[in-house]
Amino acid sequence: MEPTARKIVFSGRVQGVGFRFTALNIANRYELKGYVRNIPDGEVEMLAQGAAEMIDECVRDLQDSFVGTISHIDIEDATSDPKLTDFRITF
Repeated sequence: MEPTARKIVFSGRVQGVGFRFTALNIANRYELKGYVRNIPDGEVEMLAQGAAEMIDECVRDLQDSFVGTISHIDIEDATSDPKLTDFRITF
């Protein structure tokens, strides 16, 4: 079965607060594949690939970890990439 993939964009005060490192740790806890990165407009983009319920739990954990700093989350389906073998911070 092909894993689910989602592109998630977090808006708010999400850069310069340890968001990417926290996302890395949480995504690894849920055994997700993909990446998290800052984007020039001040948002953080995450590509998460794995079981749909694990992606949802990961996003909920990030929301709980950054209450008051995340103002909006945009989630859309993405194409799975079998080349993704881990979760990492990219630049």
